[in-house]
Amino acid sequence: MQELVLIQPIRAADEEWTREAAYAARRREFEARLAECGPLAYRVARGVLRNDADAEDVAQEALLRAYRRFDRLRDPLRFRGWLVRIVFRLALDRARSARRRELRETEWAQPARRATPLNAEELAASSEFQAHFGRALEELPEKLRLVLLLAAMEGHTLEEVAAMLGLPVGTVKSRLFVGRKKLAEKLQCYVTNTKAR
Repeated sequence: MQELVLIQPIRAADEEWTREAAYAARRREFEARLAECGPLAYRVARGVLRNDADAEDVAQEALLRAYRRFDRLRDPLRFRGWLVRIVFRLALDRARSARRRELRETEWAQPARRATPLNAEELAASSEFQAHFGRALEELPEKLRLVLLLAAMEGHTLEEVAAMLGLPVGTVKSRLFVGRKKLAEKLQCYVTNTKAR
C-alpha cells in the first residue's frame, strides 16, 4: 500500500509563519520610524492647538492611525511627512470642533484679555507678549502656521518641510515669507499700541 501524505497543513503553517514574520518586520520598522518621528507628532499638534493635553491626545490618535495604516504607506522613507500630515489634519479637526463647541456653549467664552505692560522692554520679556504671540500665531491660516512651525520654530530646512508636506520648495518659501510677514504685522501693531499708551 501507498502512504498518504497531507501537504495542505504544512503549506498553511508556512503561510501563517510567513504572515507572522512579515507582521513582525512591519512592526519593527514602524517602531523604528516612530522612535525617530514620535516627538515631532506632539510638537506639530501643540503648534496647532496651543494646548498640552489636546496635543497629547491628537498625537496619540495620529500615531494609532499611522500604525493601523502603515502597511498602506507606499514609501516608508516618507513616513515623517505622512505622519505630519496626519497629525496636522487631526489637530485642525480638533481645533475646529473646539471652536464650534465654544460658540455653541456661550458667546462670552472668548473674551479679549490684554493687560498693559509698562514699557517695551518689559513687553519683550513678559508672558503677555508670549500670549499675544500665541494668539497672533493662531490667527494665521493653518497652511502658513504649519510652515512657520516646522521651518522657523522647529528648525527644519525648506527641503525637509517640502518633503514632509508634499509641497514644492517654492511653495514652502512663499508660505514662510507670507507667514513671517503677517506675523510681524500682527506683532508690530501690538508693539505700536503698547508704546502709544
